Order: sequence, then structure tokens, then C-alpha cells
Amino acid sequence: MNSLSQPLDSTAQEDVEPTGPSWPEVRPTANVALDLMIQHQLTGAHEADHAFGRMEALARQLACIQHSSHGLESLRLESPQLVVFAADHGVAVEGISEFSQESTVQRSLALMTGKGPVCSLAEMHGFDITLVDAGVASHILIPPDTEIAHPLLLRKIGYGTRNMVLAPAMSIAQARSAIEAGMDVVRHLPGNVLALSNIGAGGNASASQLLSRLCGVPLADACGSEQAQDEALMKLMLEKLFAAASRHRKASAPLDVLAAMGGFEIAMMCGAMIQAASEQRIVLVDGFVSSSAALIARSLLPAVADYLVFAHRAADPGHRLMLIHLQAQPLLDMELKTGQGVGTLLAWPLLLAAKRLLER
Repeated sequence: MNSLSQPLDSTAQEDVEPTGPSWPEVRPTANVALDLMIQHQLTGAHEADHAFGRMEALARQLACIQHSSHGLESLRLESPQLVVFAADHGVAVEGISEFSQESTVQRSLALMTGKGPVCSLAEMHGFDITLVDAGVASHILIPPDTEIAHPLLLRKIGYGTRNMVLAPAMSIAQARSAIEAGMDVVRHLPGNVLALSNIGAGGNASASQLLSRLCGVPLADACGSEQAQDEALMKLMLEKLFAAASRHRKASAPLDVLAAMGGFEIAMMCGAMIQAASEQRIVLVDGFVSSSAALIARSLLPAVADYLVFAHRAADPGHRLMLIHLQAQPLLDMELKTGQGVGTLLAWPLLLAAKRLLER
């Protein structure tokens, strides 16, 4: 039997957050001189102050990430990478997820073979795609003679997390391992732009729990879903998530909450954000689940926030509340209900436009 099917002592891991790994240094990007230079560049002799609105804020963030004090024309957007972390959540067996765990393999294979919805956008914009098996509930078996367009990295921490209704989703050690695995993935990627997204069953349930516990949002608001049009389904979701929240009521520190009710892909995206920020990469954050990873990363290292560009506001009501608590203004509001990085690729032209404005 897989070790992840064995229950853990919930209270044993939630009382005290053990000393975690040493995080890399992440420098805040605040730069008053550069702010003034950017404002002057964008205003010029013919524009009103702040004429470019939020485009000015985006341009300033990109320039400050790269500390482009040697001239705004030195801003670089090189070898952009999209990394999609695939993992399943044990709570999906409770019937509260739009997707089954079996569909995770199907969607992963579609992405690997270039048939996923994001693949054409990635090709158009010059993004390399990497799929990471962070904890899919089964093996991703590639059929013979299948032509692979995008690589699969095996970083599986377990075959899906435990069902948070019955036990902690993972141990503290597994949460740490997943964060470190996400950091290691980024270390080996080229470029200075990283887009992050996810595939899996049950991710929204975990994102809702993290939002509720770490931000104080009522769970009923955090897990509200445009997809849950069935009143009976919403009732079931709330019943199961309240049961999980009660079981793990002692968890309060970020790593404890992540271990109790998070997911392997959330932990790995958290690590990816930390490593990318330490390398002064621009990080494009996708939807609700990716934003929950940002919530953890910012809790561990507040300076990571300076490097995060939130691509869009998803249709999930919980994502809107998450962005409010992160004090993040997304670039787009397209009411997207798909993940896999589609939102990050749709937002990418705005980064190119910000770069061009600084170069003019």
C-alpha cells in the first residue's frame, strides 16, 4: 500500500512548525531613482502624469526586478518558460472536484503532445513548456510511438496527497521536499521569465482552505465557485471542507497549513517562486491555485511579492478574494475557468508592450 494512504497524527505535525530549510536571499526591488527615471520616460514632454495608468506600474515593476539602472533599454525578457505542475488531491475522492483524478493523466498527456489549450499560445509567444509530475495519483504512461512536444519532469512526492477530510494532506517533511523540488526545477531552467500554473483534481479545494485559514476569509466565501451551480454540490463541498478545516484547526503557521490542507503542486510552485525571485526572474502567476502558492511564498519570504506579476483574475470567487488579500492587481479579467497557464500567455503581450514603452 502506498505510504500516502496511511493516516498521520494531525496534531503531532500542527502544534509547532519545525525549522525549515534555509531560503535563498530575495532582495526587495524598491528603487526610488529608477521610479523617477521611469516616470520621466513615460511622461516625456507630451503626456500627462501617469497617462499610461497601470501600464506604468507594470513597466516599473519589470524594470525594478532587473534593477535596470544602466538604462531602461537594458530591460530583457529572455527565453520565457511556462512550468505546469501536475498533482492530485486526496480530497477529490469526496466528489467535490470538477475533474477526476483520472483526467489529470489525460490532460497531462495532451500538454506533453502539444494538444493542450495553452500549447498554441506558447508556440506563438516563444515560450518553452515543461510539465512537472509533482504528485499525480497514478503513473503518466506515454503510449508507444507518441511524439512528445514538451518534456515531463518526474518530481513526484507521492501518488496524490491524503484526503484532508481524514488526515493531513502531507507531512511537514513532504511539504519541505516539495518546496525544495520546485526550487530545483527553476535552477535548471534558462531565461528570466517564469510563468507558473497547474493541472490536477482538487486544487481549488486546497486553495480555498489556504485562503480561509491564512487570510481569515470565511470558508463559504473562499470556496464559492462559478462551477458549483448545483446547490447539492455546493452543500457537499462546504460539508467536506468544513470537516477538513475542523480536523486541522490547530494549523496556523504557513508550512503547517500547507501540509495539513495544501497540495504537492502548490508547494512546488511556492518553491519555484522563491527560487525565481532569488534569481531576479519575472514570475507570471496564473489562477486561483497558483495564487495560493504565492500566498505561501510571500508568507515565508515577503520580498518574493515584488517579483510576482498576477496575469489575470479567474472566474472563481475565491481568486478575487485571494488577490484582494495579496493586494495584487491582475493584468486581465477574462473570466477564465481553465488553468494550464492560458491566463499567463494571454497576459504576456502586456509585458512586451511595457518593455517597448520603456525603450521608446
